[in-house]
Amino acid sequence: MQVSVEKTSELSRKMTVSVPESVVQEKMATRFKSLAREVKVDGFRPGKVPSHIVKKLYGDRVRGEIAGDLIQSTYYEALQNQDLKPAGNPFIDSVDESEGFKYTAIFEVYPEISLEGLEQMEVVRSLSSVEEADVDAMIEKLRTQKLAWTEVERPAQEKDRITVNFSGTADDENFTNGKVENYSVEIGTKQMIPGFEENLIGLQAGAGKTFTATFPEEYGNTKLAGKTAEFEVEAIKVEEPTLPEINAEFIQSYGIEEGTMEAFRSDVKTNMERELANALQARLKNSVMDALYEKVQITLPSTLIDEEVENLMKPYVETAKRQKLSLEDLQLPRDVFEAQAKRRVALGLILGEVIQKNNLALDENKVRSTIEDMAKSYESPEEVVSWYYADKSRLADVQQMVLENQTVDWLVAQAKVSEETLPFSDVMEKYQR
Repeated sequence: MQVSVEKTSELSRKMTVSVPESVVQEKMATRFKSLAREVKVDGFRPGKVPSHIVKKLYGDRVRGEIAGDLIQSTYYEALQNQDLKPAGNPFIDSVDESEGFKYTAIFEVYPEISLEGLEQMEVVRSLSSVEEADVDAMIEKLRTQKLAWTEVERPAQEKDRITVNFSGTADDENFTNGKVENYSVEIGTKQMIPGFEENLIGLQAGAGKTFTATFPEEYGNTKLAGKTAEFEVEAIKVEEPTLPEINAEFIQSYGIEEGTMEAFRSDVKTNMERELANALQARLKNSVMDALYEKVQITLPSTLIDEEVENLMKPYVETAKRQKLSLEDLQLPRDVFEAQAKRRVALGLILGEVIQKNNLALDENKVRSTIEDMAKSYESPEEVVSWYYADKSRLADVQQMVLENQTVDWLVAQAKVSEETLPFSDVMEKYQR
């Protein structure tokens, strides 16, 4: 086998592989012998078909099969011989069989990555704590999650829930397919388009109203985006919210058997501190990734970018299929995903290089403690831990996360770190977006 490699760009390679005809003929002869024992040809007993008949009947097919086998086997052998690491599947450009067997494989290789200057990276570490006022705010949020709705005989007002029947028309076309019935709207939550909820204020059960509202320019349905529509609304019922009292029953509904406020606040604060720790780690990780992406400049294989763009588009493709729409209807041009794809590919390659060059190894004890920490928020933590360890793919996800966090910690130790102190609410607001 002879191999020659041409560098057509910084990452693109054109590799030509030649195999002597004698090797091809030897493999074909072996295949013909096997076929002669298996094929059935009229006029000949099974296993007694002459070799020249077999060659005449199956010669082209056998040579094609041999060609495929040779490409598969010699391609990887040639890569090893030339110390090449392809970043994706090759494109077999041509197959020449005039003199032996020869083909050309075109592919991209992984870039060389320099990690010099990592100690000059500037990273921001955010600090925060859970204060008593934060616990108060969280308890109020928990109360809101358990609010009850009571029907009232009065006009609707802000924060009420109103149930309506409505229809909408734009450009003389009914886009609600007739009438939407028994639809509940919490006034003030901005779940509807601007102007819709405001027009429900003052409506009482049995009353109706006609009004106009304009769809946002960025509305998901392109046929309605930016259009002014006329709505006909009929109020069915109006309900007001009632927050529950914080008593033993309320507290016990959150798994605090003691039912005391002291135990409840302690449990809430513990959970908030766990979430805060995760949020602070995520902020630190983002700061490291931003600095790393800016510091280490590499040329990216277009193959990997294309693959990542497809991965990012998958949820939208699946949504389009469920809604029986084409991807074109969603109007998702490639450049919407390309910047994010480039960042993810670059950071994946850079982190891989950091791990390899510095011999960073996965700490299985950290994997265990991470899983145990995640399990604490469940009723049966032991079952959650067993659930992760029972499936290799689930465990692999956690292992990858832990190794990435270990790498972030190593990078932080090399970088110039400044600190900032933030309120709990600021940290969590950005973390939960």
